[in-house]
Amino acid sequence: MPVFVLDAGGLSRLAERSLRASALLAALRREDFWPPLVPSPVLVECLTGHAGRDANVNRLLRTCNVEDRVSEVLVRRAAALRFAARRGSAIDALVVASAEPDGVVLTSDLGDLRALAAHSHGVTVERA
Repeated sequence: MPVFVLDAGGLSRLAERSLRASALLAALRREDFWPPLVPSPVLVECLTGHAGRDANVNRLLRTCNVEDRVSEVLVRRAAALRFAARRGSAIDALVVASAEPDGVVLTSDLGDLRALAAHSHGVTVERA
């Protein structure tokens, strides 16, 4: 089974208390894409440090595999992807590198992540 990775946009979208988010979560679980991987640097982009504002994301994170350690090998691969794509943030590049090989990234930022994935080993990017 390929790895399933969330970026900040995907994590925030799934944390919404909406019918759309609930339906997407149910579909991901049904298709055995749960729990997803969330590289810890992604949290910088989707948390505020305020317990109340972060409550929905924190609730969702308890069901995810948060990758605490970012290895030098992964960082170097992310750097190569970012250089090749000539766009995307360092965290976006880490997300795509974490999904290699042949994984899926769920995001709200298709442009940058698809540009990075075009240089990856089989990563696909889907809209959250």
